[in-house]
Amino acid sequence: MKKIETIIKPFKLDDVIDSLTELGIEGVTISEIRGFGRQKGRTEIYKGAEYIVDFIPKLKIEIVIADSLVDSAIEAIRQSARTGKVGDGKIFVSPIEQAIRIRTGETDEAAL
Repeated sequence: MKKIETIIKPFKLDDVIDSLTELGIEGVTISEIRGFGRQKGRTEIYKGAEYIVDFIPKLKIEIVIADSLVDSAIEAIRQSARTGKVGDGKIFVSPIEQAIRIRTGETDEAAL
């Protein structure tokens, strides 16, 4: 099993979720986050005054899936989240040693 953490632009959420759903991936956790990478902050104008927004709003999507789905999930995320501009996001993949469904006691892939 692997955990895929993806950081994307907020307006790409529906596209990413649709592409994961097409693969049969059902369990998804989404968090609203803020941060910056190479694009740093951005300058905005509010009531005629210019100010710098240091942290850009992003979304973090977390999924835990069977090893057999990892490559197709990564490609689906990459295709659906891509705009071709700086700040498209990142995908991180980590191993998961064990998963347990609290309600039933099912373990590992059966718990997903």
